[in-house]
Amino acid sequence: MSKGRLYLVPNTLDFGVATELAALDDVLPRHTLHRAAQLTHWVVENAKTARAFLKRVDAVFPLTQPLQALSIQELPRPAKGRPEAESTASTHGPLLQPAHEGMDIGLLSEAGLPAVADPGSALVALAHSQGIEVVTLPGSSSLVLALAASGLQGQCFAFIGYLPVEPASRQVRIRELEQRSRREGQTQLAIETPYRNPALLDALLQSLQPGTLLSVSTSLCTPKAWTRTAKVADWRRQPSRLPNDQPAMFSWLADSKG
Repeated sequence: MSKGRLYLVPNTLDFGVATELAALDDVLPRHTLHRAAQLTHWVVENAKTARAFLKRVDAVFPLTQPLQALSIQELPRPAKGRPEAESTASTHGPLLQPAHEGMDIGLLSEAGLPAVADPGSALVALAHSQGIEVVTLPGSSSLVLALAASGLQGQCFAFIGYLPVEPASRQVRIRELEQRSRREGQTQLAIETPYRNPALLDALLQSLQPGTLLSVSTSLCTPKAWTRTAKVADWRRQPSRLPNDQPAMFSWLADSKG
């Protein structure tokens, strides 16, 4: 019996953000939705929101099985203080069993592409180690969309994830990353929990040098989306108010001349 595949299915960026959801085939490729409609086994970040996503898929391409008949399992959360990469075959192995029985599996996160700034990489790594083919379906990724819209260095960049919450530690980290950006010509990208967006923007404006370029993208793939890129000095002169209930991406590139 041939093994099934593990499909990485991109989710929308608007769930829980936009008050009126766009038609799904306006924000995700129809090929991606068609393949998702055929899958009967799923590993997801959250079962409730996964079902909401699949209802939207069903409105475009009818599911091959009723929603209640689908197998939907949640990814195990890593132990506190341990990265997802340390998850073991004992925790993730059973999730891949359908693939060993010849059935395809869909991997879905809350937003964007699984395993990119989202959970799922441990399951993908385990699939590779077990000889299960991994297929990435095209769709949205806030990290890539924000980088493209920023106009900053797209050939050399690093995704940092979350910065420290404690102000002093956060300031130290921002300045370290700015030095790296200046030294390597590397764009730095970070995210924050939406309600902390204004605080992170304030910290960046206080800690970065005036000549450093700072870009912020918020509410991507929704009618409220916007991106602004300007020098820190210009942000300070003309501040922009960030929503505290919408996701945002923060990018910066230091002036090589210091």
